Amino acid sequence: MMQVPLSHVLAVAALLFTIGAVCAASRRNVLMILVGVEFMLTAASVAFAGGALAHGNLDGQAAIILVMGLAAAEAALGLALLVHARRSGAGSAEIDAYNRLSGE
Repeated sequence: MMQVPLSHVLAVAALLFTIGAVCAASRRNVLMILVGVEFMLTAASVAFAGGALAHGNLDGQAAIILVMGLAAAEAALGLALLVHARRSGAGSAEIDAYNRLSGE
């Protein structure tokens, strides 16, 4: 059985995190920002899995379960924001439409 070196796993995780950060920072669409955040959470999961494999323990897998729960909560919150904006008359997925959610 061949194992992937930890440096390669961390390089993939860094690449995924960079793609997610660029996507989240450069987009004005809420859905694309959420996709970028999901990429960053996936990168953290890959890094946890690689670290756990390199050290031979299960702590990384436990952290991945927590990250998956966080990702599910983030997706639910994002969809709730989209539904609220759609019902309040904003009708757009652009980030500027969410300034009205503060109640001012």
